Amino acid sequence: SGYTLNELVGNPHNMIRHKDMPKWAFEDLWKTIKSGKMWKGIVKNRTKNGGYYWVKANVYSSKNSDGSLRYISARVKPTRDEINKAILAYQNIVGKNAF
Repeated sequence: SGYTLNELVGNPHNMIRHKDMPKWAFEDLWKTIKSGKMWKGIVKNRTKNGGYYWVKANVYSSKNSDGSLRYISARVKPTRDEINKAILAYQNIVGKNAF
């Protein structure tokens, strides 16, 4: 993303959220993981220099040994086909001019 570790640590993850991403996608993410289920999706993130990149995100909640809740996110590079399908799905919901 172009950010340093110091710029990321302690800041909300949405600092790399791309403006094209619909808010409902992240509302669904939080609703899903708070219910104890895993959320999977293709996400468009922004870079520090104004560009963007796509990730396939797998997010879930877990408990620490002290019982406190933590969130775990594993992200990998999606295939071009997965990106194209995500773009089409988002455009069908938010409008053809998005993305």
